[in-house]
Amino acid sequence: MEAVQLGLLILAAVLLSSVIDQVVPKVSSPLIQIGLGVIIALLSESTIQIDIDANLFIVLFIVPLIYDESKSIDKTALWKNRRPVISLAIGLVLVAALAVGFYVHWLIPSMPLMAAFALGAALGPTDAVAVASLSKDINIKRQQKNVLEAESLINDASGIVSFQFALAAVVTGAFSLLDASVSFLFSFFGGILIGIVLGYLANFIIRRVRSLGLENTTFHVLFEVFTPFIVYLVANEFGTSGILAVVAAGLIGIISPRTMDPQVSRLNIVSSSVWKVLSFTLNGVVFVLLGAQLPDQMRNAWNNPVPSNQELIVWILLITVALHLLRFIWLVCMNLLESKRKLSRQTLGKLNFRELLIMTLSGARGAITLSLVMTIPAQIGDLGNAFPHRSNIIFLASGVIICTLLIATFIVPLIAPKADKTKGTAILDEDEANAVIDIYRAVIEELTSKQTPENRRATQKIIRSYNDRINRIKDTNDIEIEPNKELRIKALRWEQDYTLELIDRNDIDPVIGYQHMNHLAYVQNLIKHHHEYSWVRRNAIRRFGLFSRAIWQRITHALPGKTSSQNAEELRSLQIATGNHAVTKLREEMASPEAPTEDVSELILEYQRTLAALRASRPSVTAITKRVSDAAAVEQTGLKLELEQIQSMYDAGRLSRLAAKRLRENVYLMQIDLEERI
Repeated sequence: MEAVQLGLLILAAVLLSSVIDQVVPKVSSPLIQIGLGVIIALLSESTIQIDIDANLFIVLFIVPLIYDESKSIDKTALWKNRRPVISLAIGLVLVAALAVGFYVHWLIPSMPLMAAFALGAALGPTDAVAVASLSKDINIKRQQKNVLEAESLINDASGIVSFQFALAAVVTGAFSLLDASVSFLFSFFGGILIGIVLGYLANFIIRRVRSLGLENTTFHVLFEVFTPFIVYLVANEFGTSGILAVVAAGLIGIISPRTMDPQVSRLNIVSSSVWKVLSFTLNGVVFVLLGAQLPDQMRNAWNNPVPSNQELIVWILLITVALHLLRFIWLVCMNLLESKRKLSRQTLGKLNFRELLIMTLSGARGAITLSLVMTIPAQIGDLGNAFPHRSNIIFLASGVIICTLLIATFIVPLIAPKADKTKGTAILDEDEANAVIDIYRAVIEELTSKQTPENRRATQKIIRSYNDRINRIKDTNDIEIEPNKELRIKALRWEQDYTLELIDRNDIDPVIGYQHMNHLAYVQNLIKHHHEYSWVRRNAIRRFGLFSRAIWQRITHALPGKTSSQNAEELRSLQIATGNHAVTKLREEMASPEAPTEDVSELILEYQRTLAALRASRPSVTAITKRVSDAAAVEQTGLKLELEQIQSMYDAGRLSRLAAKRLRENVYLMQIDLEERI
């Protein structure tokens, strides 16, 4: 029961971290999760001990994380930057395992060399989550970001393989460089080969099931989640690297059909959402566990007189500096070699000192490093001997993780150029955003032209939704949203002029007309934020006659005659009449090519909502059902028109292929949702 309570508490902390991350965006989510873990440990009545089998820990946490990273990585960018990625992800990790191992053994002579190599291998891989959160706040080249992301994927595999060899050497007490090299090559290339075979086998199975008509979204997503665990276990059974097999299978991926239809869009969105939640949860759990273990690990190391507390802190700082120095030297050498080659624009290219420093300090350690050191067994051998310096290794690794995260979170933004917030939040560039707005305007115009008395309510609702989408596009892409005051004032004057015509024809009571015109003038003044007298001056003579008749009517109204309810009914009828007149004039205005379609349509909707409220009566169940059905039909029409307009904009060159594809997928998803609601 305590394990269940602890698990729920950790999940609650991960959930809370997703909220805090939005409130405090400058602090990376791993640091927030570590802090929450520390709070849990400090508030806990007893010491939190996480005893889990090493292999089970790898399967539960590392395997799905590695698979998700490899599945979602930009494979084209990975291939174009293969040389620097392989150099950093394999060469640097292996050198770091050896260099840091010798360095730690020199710092701490009592720590066996193989145990120091295990620590160096665990500290080799960089953290993908830290790299992803880093790119939000700094402006780095796309090629640099691609290399950092690809490195954080591939180096996980090389770091884990190196760590497992070093750990096996400590546990068995024997190490042969020749045997280790042969085993490493067999494990490395064997794992890749098995991953490719199983990846294609998974694709064959899912395509076969789909061809039989038995596949659905639930099956596809569960099969995709199921795949990495099977790949890992099968590769391990053959004595190869399960991690590399998972990476290879993830790079191949579960291929969806290439045809564009709502079912494929639904499948891709659901799959992406599931993996996004799963990845965030697993990463969060690992970091919360790190925070929860820190107080106990610090207490154990703190209470041990050898080594001293000061030595532990100094070692953490020295190892952190050594890792960054080694990474910087490696990047400089790699940069010199790469600069001699003829490179295309898509590759990393030659880096200046500032860019080299950014890439050096961006290499934060995280979930993989912690997951590896957590798998170190407490005891080795049949005699139950304690693993040498296990608590110190975990403490040093935890300290280095926190130091590198702090550097990547707070130091790198000071060095790197600031990110353009408007570009970071905009989904489309300015031209494409305007094209999308024109698409929605065209749909509004088409729906307005197709409006009939029967579908008026439904059409109003759908047009309002398109106006909302236009406003969201403007807001997201920082396009100024300014209500069209002149158009609103023009509509109010149309109402005022029409009211005067009705009074002149004696179609309405002058008192009622005067009351309504005062209300219209009041609304106009609110819009302009000052009193408007120009219209009054232009109509001074008519207003004088109106005023005289109104005085007489007020006197007569004081005598027995019409009731207040009759006056209210007349005013309501007048408001309906002038509102209909304004809507008619606005529809004429929409025919003008210079008219702002969304502003005119939005004002028409406002008038129509007001008119509907004035005519309102309690609708029957049948009327409500019919209204819902009409809305669905109009929405279907709107979505079809939207697809046509997207194709037109793409043919005209106003939308890129990627933007058009993304917009179509959004329409397909809305069609799916509409079909399910119907």
